[in-house]
Amino acid sequence: MKLRDKIAVVYSHHKLGDLIWQLPYIKAISEHHNKKITLITRSKTQGKKILIDNDYIKDVHYCEFRKKFWYFIEIFKLFFFFKKNSFSYVYLLDKISRPAISATLAKIPNIIGPGIKNQKKWITNKFFLNIKDYEKLNYSEQSKKILEINGIAIKSLIPVLNIKDSRLEKIHPKINSKNKIVSFGVDSFEKYKMWYEDQFTQLADLLVNNKFADIIYLICSNENSHVAQNIIRMSKNKNFYNCSSLDLLGVIKVIKKSNFYVGNNSGPLNLASALKVKCFGLIANDKVSELKNSNIIPILPDFYKNEFYRHREGMRRLSVAKVYKTIKNKLINT
Repeated sequence: MKLRDKIAVVYSHHKLGDLIWQLPYIKAISEHHNKKITLITRSKTQGKKILIDNDYIKDVHYCEFRKKFWYFIEIFKLFFFFKKNSFSYVYLLDKISRPAISATLAKIPNIIGPGIKNQKKWITNKFFLNIKDYEKLNYSEQSKKILEINGIAIKSLIPVLNIKDSRLEKIHPKINSKNKIVSFGVDSFEKYKMWYEDQFTQLADLLVNNKFADIIYLICSNENSHVAQNIIRMSKNKNFYNCSSLDLLGVIKVIKKSNFYVGNNSGPLNLASALKVKCFGLIANDKVSELKNSNIIPILPDFYKNEFYRHREGMRRLSVAKVYKTIKNKLINT
């Protein structure tokens, strides 16, 4: 491997949780080349904020990967970025074509990607995925396979995210470390994954009344602040903090300070797992098998089937009693 080789990795999906699942593969690419990588991703992931403390990432560059008119503009923007930085390798961790086109125009000698659909025309690797892989494997499994068939070893499949505590000290909110702190992830980008507000309320009351929690931080997006407000309104206790106005680093601070995390299968749950916080995932309507390479403790309803059910009422199958009992047993026995 030449010392001057420069490595870029492209991941175009916008969800924070999806990016976290890709961290083992981004790290594997870095270790394979013995080089820090430049990550190209969407600004919505806030990668510049959360990834700078990870020693395998040199920097993060944003590209929004928009459609229609912007498609062609971004091809040329990426072309100039690739050309300016003289990358030797560009890795694509999804089927998007425009960075492959840009890398080809910039005469990047090595363009490695899954080769799904039109992308195959622009990549240089000989081994790629097929349409069945695209249809049957999730994003994480696709990345794993494309690296393995191209000779890149993956030492660990569990995502780990490093955030230095010193970066969080002065960030809002102030947290009393003497309290038993619990965080709930109460919303999701996909509504069918959301446990109901009254269920979170009942669980919160059980945890507070039985001395497992002094204060519960309710994590949700600003647009779903009403979810946290409903939980607070319905509860017999008032030991809550609505986190909907916090920025990402504020949410990370809350999660890192928590004794444990309980939440829907969404970005903050994956974030808690990657931060190595004890976390319980409320799973009823999607595949628990997707969480196998994580630190997440899944809680499932009785008679659960490992399949998708895209209707929120299915979350009612996961009872408060089952969730509380599982959490209680795990806390007492560890």
